[in-house]
Amino acid sequence: MQLSEQTKAPNFTAQTNGGNTISLSDYKGKWVILYFYPKDNTTGCTKEACDFNDNFQYITAKNTIVLGVSPDDVKSHDKFVNDFSLSFLLVSDPDKTICNQYGVWGEKSMYGRKYMGVIRTTFIIDPKGKIQKIYEKVTVTKHVKTVLKDLEQLQSTSK
Repeated sequence: MQLSEQTKAPNFTAQTNGGNTISLSDYKGKWVILYFYPKDNTTGCTKEACDFNDNFQYITAKNTIVLGVSPDDVKSHDKFVNDFSLSFLLVSDPDKTICNQYGVWGEKSMYGRKYMGVIRTTFIIDPKGKIQKIYEKVTVTKHVKTVLKDLEQLQSTSK
């Protein structure tokens, strides 16, 4: 499924680190940075998570929450959160339901080998549940800085 900007973000309900269950609809009234990443405790995914975490206070001050989604299980997410003192929730999607809803599960290639995996993608969702910005095939370097700049711009134009 290919999502586009200005469409309603698909709702989901799933477990997070700590064993809690959340739904995207729980965050109506807030901005949401929903980012999909391939795997806990890998180089690029750790850098991306730590970049979001380093900016966490700035993000929350903007009435915004961060949710990271990967196919890893809750136990893996718990370890990842503990290892890097992450302040935001990681959503477990072992059956790839959410990844498929958001169109981020697809064919990838590494060293000439093709395989299925999470295509690193970020969505900015507004307080009404509408997708305002989509970042596809994200490169981790400077990504969070770009997201925060765009978030600020989107928030200022939505007032």
